[in-house]
Amino acid sequence: MNLADYVRRQFAYDEWANREVLAAIRANGGETERSLQLMAHILAAELIWLERLKLQPQSVPVWPKPDLEQCEAQAADLGRQWLEFLDLITAGDVSQSVSYKNSKGEAWTSTIVDVLTHVVMHSAYHRGQIASHMRASGQVPAYTDFIHGVRQGLFT
Repeated sequence: MNLADYVRRQFAYDEWANREVLAAIRANGGETERSLQLMAHILAAELIWLERLKLQPQSVPVWPKPDLEQCEAQAADLGRQWLEFLDLITAGDVSQSVSYKNSKGEAWTSTIVDVLTHVVMHSAYHRGQIASHMRASGQVPAYTDFIHGVRQGLFT
């Protein structure tokens, strides 16, 4: 497996895990305001990073208003957008750098592979927060461990 294929697999996992978390939030009545807030942030951050990679202006706030239906629609659309973007990426492309401004307006330059790695890890970090919050609220969180998805044959 080359690096570009590895990254595609990571984003397939990310898309699946986001869907699983949204399904768990819905199954629990969508009553977890903090969980939904974190999920809205995950999706906004993923879109913002994709826009940075495409050299497009930021179209959403980093912490948007949480709305379950909007999150579900955005998650489906984002998964498609990421896969389209990644289909254009080769192993050589991911080592290239991209310059962007963060949400504070600071200029930075990062390699594409570092941005892609950050996106997947950032999302996993916040999905872990959602799981902890749901458990503490007596709810059942989604089981989004990567190996669980692999065992189910979701990204082969």
